[in-house]
Amino acid sequence: MIRLDLADDVATVTLDAPQRLNALGPDDLRALDATYVEAEAAGVRALVLRGDGRAFCAGRDIAGVDAATDDVAGYLDGLLLPLLQRMAGFPAPTFAAAHGACLGVGLGLLIATDVVYVADDATIGSPFARLGATLDSGGHALFVERLGAHRTLDLIYSGGLMTGEEAVRLGLFSRAMPAAEVHGAVDAAARAAASGPTQAFLASKRLVARLRDERLGLWDAVVAENAAQAALRDTADYREGFAAFQAKRAPEFHGR
Repeated sequence: MIRLDLADDVATVTLDAPQRLNALGPDDLRALDATYVEAEAAGVRALVLRGDGRAFCAGRDIAGVDAATDDVAGYLDGLLLPLLQRMAGFPAPTFAAAHGACLGVGLGLLIATDVVYVADDATIGSPFARLGATLDSGGHALFVERLGAHRTLDLIYSGGLMTGEEAVRLGLFSRAMPAAEVHGAVDAAARAAASGPTQAFLASKRLVARLRDERLGLWDAVVAENAAQAALRDTADYREGFAAFQAKRAPEFHGR
């Protein structure tokens, strides 16, 4: 089950199947995709993703899957990949609160989110060796980029898991903190972002994606930054920011 709550320009998306550690089957992926569509249509200026119960998301729900007839491509290419792309391209800052198991598809949901706060004792890694399967959902790309090839293959071969604290220390995610603080910290960050200059945030989001995906060099990145800044000049928030600075008052941004 997927819940959506809208309040104060923030969408809160909750994975609500705690009895199965929020593992996601095909219908869950469809519902999650539809929820992001609904949140986008509502025009929110920030989004929070979280999971109820003991885990953020333990991965794919394989409880009823027949391995002999498993439609792997239908699940991963047909449902999961478009969902992750929709999440990554969401037109507002996105935040995730991760605790407990964050594995497989759950890891992918975090990869597709802009800012991720994790509980110190969260579990992150690749336990797929026990299934005769491999890491998916973007895990290889994240781990190789941040950990290097040797550490990545060590995790995969051993099935070892990192804590949230270790994952943040190694550069995988944004911040680690005690589990009791994660949801409150993410909610506060999302509310702050929702009151900020949304178009400026989206310009940075697009630039970061290009740096990651296109491997822009320094001067190409500077050119892209310059173009983004010139485009922002025509936004109301840009004018408000300058006016507030010159008047020595706090700005009031409206996301336009």
